[in-house]
Amino acid sequence: MAIDFTLSPELDELRLRVRAFVDGTVRPAEQRIERESLAERDRKGYVEALIGLRKAAQENAIWLPHMPAEWGGMGLGHVELAMVQAEAAKSSYGPWVFNCQAPDEGNMHTLLHWGTDEQKETYLRPLCAGTVSSCFAMTEPEVAGSDPTLIRTLAVPDGDEWVVNGHKWFISNAHRAGFAILVARTEDDPDLPQAANSAFIVELPADGWVEVRQIETMHGGTGHSEIRIEDLRLPTSRMLGGRGQGHLLGQYRLGPARLAHCMRWIAQAETALDMMVDRSLHRFSHGSLLAEKQGIQWMIADSSMELYQAKLMVLHAAHKIDRGQDFKSEVSMAKHFVANMLNRVIDRSIQVHGALGYSTDTPLAHMFQHARWARFADGADEVHQMRIAERTIAAYRDHGSTRTATGDLPI
Repeated sequence: MAIDFTLSPELDELRLRVRAFVDGTVRPAEQRIERESLAERDRKGYVEALIGLRKAAQENAIWLPHMPAEWGGMGLGHVELAMVQAEAAKSSYGPWVFNCQAPDEGNMHTLLHWGTDEQKETYLRPLCAGTVSSCFAMTEPEVAGSDPTLIRTLAVPDGDEWVVNGHKWFISNAHRAGFAILVARTEDDPDLPQAANSAFIVELPADGWVEVRQIETMHGGTGHSEIRIEDLRLPTSRMLGGRGQGHLLGQYRLGPARLAHCMRWIAQAETALDMMVDRSLHRFSHGSLLAEKQGIQWMIADSSMELYQAKLMVLHAAHKIDRGQDFKSEVSMAKHFVANMLNRVIDRSIQVHGALGYSTDTPLAHMFQHARWARFADGADEVHQMRIAERTIAAYRDHGSTRTATGDLPI
């Protein structure tokens, strides 16, 4: 049998090394930053602390786990990356410290696969070095973000340049990005709706790229920007991929990126479950510990089962990506399930903590605010459900069985 969930000694050593670094270096620094309010009152000290963490990660050879060695990375496959991401995301700064955070991680994969040699050296190299950050500008306020074929931002050729006009919003990291990957409509009447868009690299700041505001969300203002694009001129050399390949590029980027989100969400859910159990073992009420009460036990049991399912789904989807197999359905199912699991587990943990969980004395309130985003980021629940249903129906029509739509597993 080829199914084996044990880790090689080398991978297990890496997982434990990442865990030790997060526990011993990242978390204490994170707590100091929050305790001393460095981000609010001492910007210089805040930046120095963060840069120091990144230098320490590089010195400990925990840097760019998702990128090949020739780009300064660790060259991990997606199953191996799951081990690192799930440990890194036990700290809110962890993925950033290792330079494997969204949206930069997805942009690195995109540039590596689609960029010319010149584009890679100009944009991918500093992104891998951690000296610049980036954003991915696709979502628009006027049309449904889950349907890129509706994009209205228009790029028109003008000699050896393209002139772009449009409107984008919820562009994560745009406020601090050194460049953007911009998706715009370039084709008037393509044979396929999915062939209407192209992607461009925009060096920032740029004339014609106007940041209207940072959009305040339920977890605060964290760099999700609204952008007006007004007569932005881009040389032809800034097109990423070919004409009409913007949709294809976006889907290539989003598949592994969705799974990377799931890896990080698993870490957050596991943290919430640990906190739930710890609270139940130390809180006495109505004659016994919470851990001895059936209602609490059911919440713990449900959370444990759902976290187990999430881990298996992510590992299987990652395995399919590593083997070069079609992974769209598995990643879609994992993204939907893990996002909802995250919300449920954090919610239960808040319930077990009572008013304390609702306060900001624990991280649960902030975790819950962030978690709600997971159910529509990189595809809303309902869109994933529609696609999963379509694939299941197609599998039955083609094979007389739905087996291939449920993981195509040997059981």
